[in-house]
Amino acid sequence: MKKFIYTLALVFSLGISFNSAQAADKLAKNPTELSADQAVKLERIKTRVEEIRDMDKSNLTRAERKALRSELRELKGQARAISGGVYLSVGAIIIIILLLILIL
Repeated sequence: MKKFIYTLALVFSLGISFNSAQAADKLAKNPTELSADQAVKLERIKTRVEEIRDMDKSNLTRAERKALRSELRELKGQARAISGGVYLSVGAIIIIILLLILIL
């Protein structure tokens, strides 16, 4: 029974590594390029973030600083959506590592 479980785990892990290697080749061959409209939006976001970073925040009220933080979070989300990246949270990484430890 142990041999069957180990064989199944081996096949599963090899299948995942093959798929990820294949996906990496596809990304390298066809990088995602931004359209002109997306590039303009991304540039606007970058300039706004730089403006906020260069601001003198010492004379702002607490509500204004809170509004700036929420605006920065919103801009960050928009930039991620435009760039189309894939991100893993810390919780997801921990769950993946625990599953790998349990399987192997």
